[in-house]
Amino acid sequence: MTRQPPPSYLQRIVRAPAVRALLIQCGAAPLSLGLIYLLARFRFPVDYLTVAVVHGLVAAAITWRAGLAVWWRAIEFVFPLAVLAALSLRLPPWLFLAVFLVLLGLYWSTFRTQVPYYPSHPAVWDAVRQQLPPPRRVEDGNGRPLRVIDIGSGLGGLVTYLARARPDIECVGIELAPLPWLYSRLRAAVGGSRARFLLGDYEKLDFARYDVVFAYLSPAAMGGLWRKASAEMCPGSTLISYEFAIDARAPDQTIHATDDDTPLYKWYF
Repeated sequence: MTRQPPPSYLQRIVRAPAVRALLIQCGAAPLSLGLIYLLARFRFPVDYLTVAVVHGLVAAAITWRAGLAVWWRAIEFVFPLAVLAALSLRLPPWLFLAVFLVLLGLYWSTFRTQVPYYPSHPAVWDAVRQQLPPPRRVEDGNGRPLRVIDIGSGLGGLVTYLARARPDIECVGIELAPLPWLYSRLRAAVGGSRARFLLGDYEKLDFARYDVVFAYLSPAAMGGLWRKASAEMCPGSTLISYEFAIDARAPDQTIHATDDDTPLYKWYF
């Protein structure tokens, strides 16, 4: 059986639901204009609101046929109406650019990764701390400290907490979005934290370098995370996921360590 090569970066972008939704929104325009022309020919009153509703319905119908998730149909329908409402406010153009740049810096390539910003809280940080192996002893013959990484570290709360609570370990966070990464770096520098933060995609990391990998991602990312972890993580290492499980393999341990009873899942290698 011939093994299919992994999709290229461009193919992964085109397959991303958000990109497909954008292409549908653009592709629906000719059909919407045709329908508007027919309505006008039959003397149906046509205004900007009518155009927005027709375009939204056409885009939502194409989205349904394309098999995107149900919430994309609502987004496709509402989007032209939202644009019309924004234009009616007559806001200065620079404001739209400023909002776009802030959102870009905060979410970056969420359209591709399908991992939005999920902030964790101190109860989760302490629950993760409790799952870490005990400090290594010099007499055990292992000279290097335990290495822990938070993939998708957001604003860096977990990493800075672990660096403070466990001075015997190396704590690293990696974040794809530049604004959260910059905030994490400044937070560590101002607070004198030992925590380190990397800007980049965790898919390009070698998980073999770490003893514990922590993830708080999204259901859409868990399949790829498991393929990477199972291929790279070394014997004796641990993968921990907050809230989201992996369909391909049941967790070796499930822990309910927070007040809201959201689980921590653990896989041992």
